Amino acid sequence: MKLPVKLPETLPLFPIDGALLLPRGRLPLQVFEPRFLAMVDDCLKTDDRMIGLIQTEKGKGETTYQNVGCAGRIVGFSETADGRYMITLSGVSRYRPLDFRESFKPYLVTTPSWTGFERDVAGPEHDPEFPRDDFIPLLQKYFHMQELETDWENLSGAEDELLINSLSMLCPFEPEEKQALLEAADLKTRRETLQALMEMAIHAGSQKEQIQ
Repeated sequence: MKLPVKLPETLPLFPIDGALLLPRGRLPLQVFEPRFLAMVDDCLKTDDRMIGLIQTEKGKGETTYQNVGCAGRIVGFSETADGRYMITLSGVSRYRPLDFRESFKPYLVTTPSWTGFERDVAGPEHDPEFPRDDFIPLLQKYFHMQELETDWENLSGAEDELLINSLSMLCPFEPEEKQALLEAADLKTRRETLQALMEMAIHAGSQKEQIQ
C-alpha cells in the first residue's frame, strides 16, 4: 500500500514514559537533557523534523523498550533563557522499532517499520458505534473524581477522533495504560479501552472512599 506521506527510514528515539502521542494529536514537551537537546538540534535540520517517542518496559532489569511507539513532527519550538527547549510534536504515525542503534550521536536511533499503521496517515478515523450519551456521563464522573475541569459544551460536541484521542493523551493514566491506548487497533478499540480505564479508576476511587 502506497502511503500518502513520505515517512523516514531512520528515526531518532526519545524515550519518555507516561506521555502519549497519537496520530494528528499535539503534544507539548520540555527538553533539557543535553543528549536530547542535541537530538532536537539535529532533527530541526532535517526535512521531516520527526522524532520517535517510545516508552520503556518495566521489570526487566536493563532498559528495554516497548514494541510500538509514535513518530511526531516538530511543529513548535522555543528556547528558554536557561537553555531548555519547549517543543510541540504533531503525531504522524505509529511504528515498530526494528533495532536500537548507537552511533556518533549521543542518542539512540532506530529503523522504524510503518507496516500495519497505514491507517494512521490516511486521515481522521470515526467510531460509528460511539455511545456518546453514555460516554459523557462516565467522563464527567471520572473528571470529578480526578478534580479535572473542562469546557463541557465544546468537549461534548467534538469529533469522535479528536475527543477520544485527546482524552487518551491528557488523562492521568499509568504508563502501561497509555501504552494500551497507543496500541489500540482502531478508534473504536481505543474508545473501549478508554472507557474501561475510566470505569476501573472510578471503581478504585469508590473503594478507597469506603475504606476511609
